[in-house]
Amino acid sequence: MAKRILVADDDPTMRNALDEALQTAGYETVSCEDGADASQTIRAGGVDLVISDVRMPRINGLDLVRRSHEAGVALPFIMISGYATVPEAVEAMKMGVFDFLVKPFSYRELVSLVEAALTQDSEKQQYGELPKQDGKEIITCNPRMQALLKFAAQVARSQASVLIRGESGTGKELLARYIHTQSRRSTGPFVAVNCAALPEGLLESELFGYERGAFTGAVSTKFGKFELAHTGTLLLDEIGEIPLGLQPKLLRVLQEREVDRLGGKKPCPVDIRVIATTNKDLQEMVSQGAFREDLFYRLNVIPLRLPPLRERTGDVGLLASTFFCRNGYKKVLSPEAVHRLKAHPWRGNVRELFNVLERAAIVAAEDSIRPEHLFIEEEITTGIFADGPAIGSARTEWVTPSRPVLNGAEIGPLEAEQPPNEEAIESCSTVREMEKRLIAKVLDEVHGNRTQAAKLLGISVRTLRNKLRQYREES
Repeated sequence: MAKRILVADDDPTMRNALDEALQTAGYETVSCEDGADASQTIRAGGVDLVISDVRMPRINGLDLVRRSHEAGVALPFIMISGYATVPEAVEAMKMGVFDFLVKPFSYRELVSLVEAALTQDSEKQQYGELPKQDGKEIITCNPRMQALLKFAAQVARSQASVLIRGESGTGKELLARYIHTQSRRSTGPFVAVNCAALPEGLLESELFGYERGAFTGAVSTKFGKFELAHTGTLLLDEIGEIPLGLQPKLLRVLQEREVDRLGGKKPCPVDIRVIATTNKDLQEMVSQGAFREDLFYRLNVIPLRLPPLRERTGDVGLLASTFFCRNGYKKVLSPEAVHRLKAHPWRGNVRELFNVLERAAIVAAEDSIRPEHLFIEEEITTGIFADGPAIGSARTEWVTPSRPVLNGAEIGPLEAEQPPNEEAIESCSTVREMEKRLIAKVLDEVHGNRTQAAKLLGISVRTLRNKLRQYREES
């Protein structure tokens, strides 16, 4: 189903242009000529994202964001303006606006920003997002983690840079947000940049911004993330992925506290606190010449290490209970299931645990989740399922790969007469039949949402599409 985007702008020419561009990109749109109409539409529901002009009659764009928050509606917002200033953009970021577009902007800029906003919102819905006011989103009963949080609260009061190390899925961004909320900058914006998600050219413009006409396609001025994080905190996620060519420029910003936009004539001062995260050994990268030593020391003023889930297995039960409560599942883990979860190595950490729990909640017909509902096997990671029964086991078990391992390609809903229940899955005679029925069940539970189904199954969307095509060809 196409995502539905609300466009709010008092200029009918701009409103129609946005509608046409978004519909060309495959989205549904609903248009409002002012903030009051937009507010009513948002409250009515059925909207996935809002694109709003900042300056409108009756209710302006920022007031529209406030009213949405007051109504308890959490939607990604993209603000647009032809008269934007840095303080205005910073105020929007403080309120949780995804990003800020300055008129005029290109079709490519608009569509890429919409895709990024919807992707981030989908991930928040998938794993849940807890309130950011007091750091309670970090769920633990582990003494090491509690000591880490206590120390993090202490260092939050300083202005020093923080480097958080930890495996993927351990909650590095949550810890960074916790430090922000405990700091004197908590009323300022928290801006995150994934250094691994963008190629060097795009990452440079994302971090430092650019002036209109700085290069072909730069049809408007863009504020970089350093400027948007002014008076707040900038998170450089996966800092180990930042290209060597950008590292001197990043170092200069950290040293001089000013940023040079691409094509700019003078530097712009910034007041920020930088937190960086990594799942790599930066010291080893320094010795190999892959990371600048001076930048490492500038970032590593306060080093923090997040332990992986396998080093704090006592948190598994607490995390599971919180996950079920947060997502409305009336499920409990049997003692045997808890034992199985604690024995699993959790290479994907909390992120992998939540995927396993959601899959189990969907498949289990009763309230109690047993080991066979978990579909995990420690040693086998070559696909969705094991090649056969484990030694000494009378049944075949599903496994969760630590990464997508099957070749694949986007999916459509699997055509099945009836969604299979747990007993139907267990009665299958072959692994392939079990795989087919589980995919059908998961797709039915998520109402045909392709991306969510692939995440629950632990495979890529392309893999799922290939499998569904194979099933159709066979039938």
